[in-house]
Amino acid sequence: MCGIVGVLGSHEVAPMLVEALKRLEYRGYDSAGIATVNNGALDRRRAVGKLVNLSDLLVHQPLAGKSGIGHTRWATHGAPSVNNAHPHRADGVAVVHNGIIENYRELRADLAEQGVEFTTDTDTETVALLTELHMRNGADPVVAANQTLDRLQGAFALAFLFDGHEDLIVAARKGSPLAIGHGEGEMYVGSDAIALAPMTDRISYLEEGDRAVVTRAGVDIFDEQGKPVIREIRTIQLDTARVDKAGHKHFMAKEIAEQPEVIGEAIRHYLPSGDDAVHLPGTDLDFSNVQRLTMVACGTAYYACLTAKYWFEQLARIPVEVDVASEFRYREPPIPDGTVALFVSQSGETADTLAALRYCSGKADRIVSVVNVAESSIARESDLALPIHAGVEIGVASTKAFTCQLTVLLMLALKAATDRGTLSAETLADHVAALRGLPSVLNVALDQNDAIRSAAQRLSEARDVLFLGRGLMYPLALEGALKLKEISYIHAEAYASGELKHGPIALIDQQMPVVVMAPRDALFDKTVSNMQEVMARKGKVILVSDERGIAEASDGVWSTIRMPRIHNSLTPILYAVPAQLLAYHTAVAKGTDVDQPRNLAKSVTVE
Repeated sequence: MCGIVGVLGSHEVAPMLVEALKRLEYRGYDSAGIATVNNGALDRRRAVGKLVNLSDLLVHQPLAGKSGIGHTRWATHGAPSVNNAHPHRADGVAVVHNGIIENYRELRADLAEQGVEFTTDTDTETVALLTELHMRNGADPVVAANQTLDRLQGAFALAFLFDGHEDLIVAARKGSPLAIGHGEGEMYVGSDAIALAPMTDRISYLEEGDRAVVTRAGVDIFDEQGKPVIREIRTIQLDTARVDKAGHKHFMAKEIAEQPEVIGEAIRHYLPSGDDAVHLPGTDLDFSNVQRLTMVACGTAYYACLTAKYWFEQLARIPVEVDVASEFRYREPPIPDGTVALFVSQSGETADTLAALRYCSGKADRIVSVVNVAESSIARESDLALPIHAGVEIGVASTKAFTCQLTVLLMLALKAATDRGTLSAETLADHVAALRGLPSVLNVALDQNDAIRSAAQRLSEARDVLFLGRGLMYPLALEGALKLKEISYIHAEAYASGELKHGPIALIDQQMPVVVMAPRDALFDKTVSNMQEVMARKGKVILVSDERGIAEASDGVWSTIRMPRIHNSLTPILYAVPAQLLAYHTAVAKGTDVDQPRNLAKSVTVE
């Protein structure tokens, strides 16, 4: 969600702050602002909408200074407006914040009793006002910030900048990620390494409850007990080339096109040798005695888990429970002995998923995570973190991260099946051979781009769309509907095909497009039967199938999208490509913001 950046530099920081904020646009935002200290004087600029609006403002109202903080805001408390935009300021202190201050009403009441007035609708303003009050009562900036932090409840990452202090930023992390960047005579603060990549590759990650006093000479970090601690400085190898569009119109288009490459990289990582064994990094994880697998995630990652449930149950014969992270810990589920808890998150910072992980910690036999950011909170708090090797994903609507999650989860299911002896050597070899050939098959699917664009052009005129699928195609239908909703703003829903006549068929008329995901597999005939029920009621069917399936069942359909044949277990990964491209081209046809759809955030770091 909200993005934070701070710089104590040797050059003018306003351009550096804006450039860093551009690299955080992928997180989602609706306003932006920066604050600097110049010749001891604190000042700020804020604007609603895209960063170009802030850039335009800075042309007409420049902001000088070599110390500053910046912010992209995704609105929680208070509508998007200049007044509610960060940084928030109270006389001598400016604050940027990611998260939610849960006790802000109580703090506001206390401040009001002391005659403090409020000018915004946000929870963050209370942080600035409370800090200023402590300073007015004689506390120095660091002490005032700590006194304020002691009173805050909720999840937050915070950075404070002070009038008259050009060599000081105070930072704190509780529940939301924050990193410290180390330079030569310069220091940086950022929500993640991507923001800081152009300035430094030397990063320290604050741990839960950490507070940091940053100066150009370095950083002093204190844990939640107030004890001085040292956090490891890591050299981050960030592929900055993957943070531009590389000739594509949108990041989403680029990231869809990258899938054969990144999936190939993931496969080589876990299947590095010529044999059929899946190799996990530095672990003794053995599924032989696992009694149950609990999988937890949000959004697209949740659909990856629903898909993996089929693999683990069918291939490894392990009972699997899949939960939405935001519901999981509140129902306080029992975690019996023999349970492995598995958490999936692209960012590795998803607040609900992290909270669910902490609920399982000490209860489950092992905590395993599937993440795209090896240094993320979820990865660091897991017994075993499995990287998906997708690289930086900028588009808010996940594409390559989803298919890489599926690929890694399938390989983990094969590892479980091997440990439990539920697959013959021949069957395992078939799966592995299909996996090794997956990147080339994905390239064939990407060649259907023009046909998919044509179908999407027709789809763009719809107000509602249904997606249908059976078996492994049911979670994929859910993902296809989510993608279409996210970026085209067309209402879309997905159902297991067999559920159609249990209610949703009432929606079918001649205005209703229905996307049917139907590879020619063991469930094909049943799916086609449901499809015929749609067509009998004049529904407009877009059939996504392979050559044999289209030959057998395409009579009377509205449109077809042809996929290559592939091993049945890999169909969700392959069929994700047309689902993504269908959403992408529909959004382009409608003229919506593909990479940064309204109201959405890439990294959801608040509950």
